[in-house]
Amino acid sequence: MDSVASVNSGSSTSGLAVPFTLKNIKKDVEDIGSAFDGAPDLEFRAATRALELEESGLTYQRVPPGYRFPYGHTHQTQEEVYVVLRGGGRMKIDDEIVELEEWDAVRVPPGTWRGYEAGPDGLELLVVGAPNLGDDPRGDVDGQRDWWTD
Repeated sequence: MDSVASVNSGSSTSGLAVPFTLKNIKKDVEDIGSAFDGAPDLEFRAATRALELEESGLTYQRVPPGYRFPYGHTHQTQEEVYVVLRGGGRMKIDDEIVELEEWDAVRVPPGTWRGYEAGPDGLELLVVGAPNLGDDPRGDVDGQRDWWTD
C-alpha cells in the first residue's frame, strides 16, 4: 500500500474509521545499508517515516555473518529496544559485551553507547526507539566509526 489506509473498526462504538499505516519493510522501505560504508550486503531499512510513526521509530537491520556494524552510537533522549529476529551475535553496551540469540530483546537507555556484531549465522534485528526524533533524527545521536575495538 502506498498511503495511509483507513478501515471501519468492527469494535468501534463511535462509527469512526481507525487510521493505520501498512507497509512491507522489505518491499516498501529503501535499503540504506550502503550509506554506512561497511559490508556490501549490510541491510538497513528505516521505517519510521514510511509508517508515519508519531511517538516512536523503527528500523530493520540485517548484518552479514561475522560482520561488526561499523559505528557505535548513543542517543541523548531516545531509548531503544533491539529484538533479534534471526541469527545471533554480540552487542557491546558501554563497556559490557553480551551474547545475543533469536528472540532476545535488549533495552538500551539514552546516554548509553551501543554496537553489535553478527555471529556465524548473521544477525537480523528490529530496533524500536522512543520518543520519535522528528525531522532531525541525527541531532539526537552521537556516533563513532570503529567505536568497538577488541
